[in-house]
Amino acid sequence: MTTVRLSSKDQDFFRLVSHAAVCNPFGDERSELDLRIAECSPAVSIEQRMERVKTRVREGVGRLQRDGKADIKLYDGEERLIMQSAFLFNAFHCFSKEFDQLIVGQIEEGDTPCAVAFAREALAMLAGHGFTVAEADRFLAILYQLHRAYFFIDRGLIGQSPSMKKLRLHLWNNVFTHDILLYERYLWNRMEDFATFLLGETGTGKGTAAAAIGRSGFIPYDKKKGRFADSFMRNFISVNLSLYPESLIESELFGHRKGAFTGAIEQHQGIFARCSPHGSIFIDEIGDVSIPVQVKLLQILQDRTFSPVGSHENLRFNGRVIAATNRPLDELRREGLFRSDFYYRLCSDCILVPPLRQRLQEDQKELDAMLVHVMSRLLGEAAPELVQMVRERILVNLGSNYAWPGNVRELEQGVRRILLTKEYQGDYSPVASDVKDRLLSRIEAGSLDAQELLSAYCSMLYQRFGNYQEVSRRMNLDRRTVKRYIQLLKYQAPAARH
Repeated sequence: MTTVRLSSKDQDFFRLVSHAAVCNPFGDERSELDLRIAECSPAVSIEQRMERVKTRVREGVGRLQRDGKADIKLYDGEERLIMQSAFLFNAFHCFSKEFDQLIVGQIEEGDTPCAVAFAREALAMLAGHGFTVAEADRFLAILYQLHRAYFFIDRGLIGQSPSMKKLRLHLWNNVFTHDILLYERYLWNRMEDFATFLLGETGTGKGTAAAAIGRSGFIPYDKKKGRFADSFMRNFISVNLSLYPESLIESELFGHRKGAFTGAIEQHQGIFARCSPHGSIFIDEIGDVSIPVQVKLLQILQDRTFSPVGSHENLRFNGRVIAATNRPLDELRREGLFRSDFYYRLCSDCILVPPLRQRLQEDQKELDAMLVHVMSRLLGEAAPELVQMVRERILVNLGSNYAWPGNVRELEQGVRRILLTKEYQGDYSPVASDVKDRLLSRIEAGSLDAQELLSAYCSMLYQRFGNYQEVSRRMNLDRRTVKRYIQLLKYQAPAARH
């Protein structure tokens, strides 16, 4: 086949497209590339900009097709790589609506993989651009993976504060690495070797972040059945270890054989056995597990094998592990409650999910975005008048500097309470709402000793910032000392607050 060359103008244009195709969609660099491809002003809305990008790329590819130049086999070297990415970028957007409908349909369908009605057309487009049959099948699966990752990261993690933008950027890299070309070449079927550790306070949304990773893994296309090999709804399994007594954790994780222990009246399949080869397991509250369980989990991460309780049979686990904790790992490791070798097997990537107070401090508009999201989930629509009413009650009752110690989970329940009662006074445990007034009155009366003073002030700071680490930093005290002072406070919130 005769080699062709792009014109200088086409080379410049498709190089931009190729760069955009492999760029993290949640980064500023991608936004700048879209502006250059669309040749439009930053004032143009994101929706209009993207429509312009898709139109210009589609027209450019169409022009090459008319000239008989829309085949990657016609190009050599850098131009071949450029055109491969450009053709895939065009295919990604040509079938965006169909991919999104497939994702929504699969969520509704659940564990059974849905038929892919547009697969034949999409594969024909890729074949028309010179991709082999095997390449077309694999790239169709990667295009589906890209759509799922964007869908769950973009729609599940709300807010435009710097910390949330950073989180979305990090989650995308966790799925596709920092260089998707290297991912496509070497790692698309090797990601089970990369465990992820999610860190953050209770209620920040670690489960949502884990689901975004777990439901975005590579799933091959099964051409004979006309569907993908598995449902992303089935291949993400979540377990919260704090819900189980110590005696049952091993059974839930690894399964057990009949008669393995008193009460084991039948065989039980643990989550590692239930996880599909393309799946992920999310282990929440992993900081609470005992050392013996950590040793068994370490074996899975090292050898990819495990044995059910009461059995010597070695079973293989092929999925990916995502773990999370809200406990301070440094303290757990220092006290010997969390093995360092176990930590180092879990920390291929550590992702910090930011607390709500940090997000609000960075951008006050974050509250509006969260209220719209919560209201849409509750009612199926944003309901602007209800959003405004809830926002007003939050500001009246709590002010703009409330620490939200329960984070997003507390905000969701606060919205529910305001919808029911029109009031939400916040979480005042372990600090009473009038602790400041009582502290000042005791100081004026000269009846406050040093321990009570430290206890009250530490508690006030904890109410504002919501975590022991920040109070420890501001007080220049050890974290355990701060926690002890806070727990000493015995004030109770007035009955009117409840």
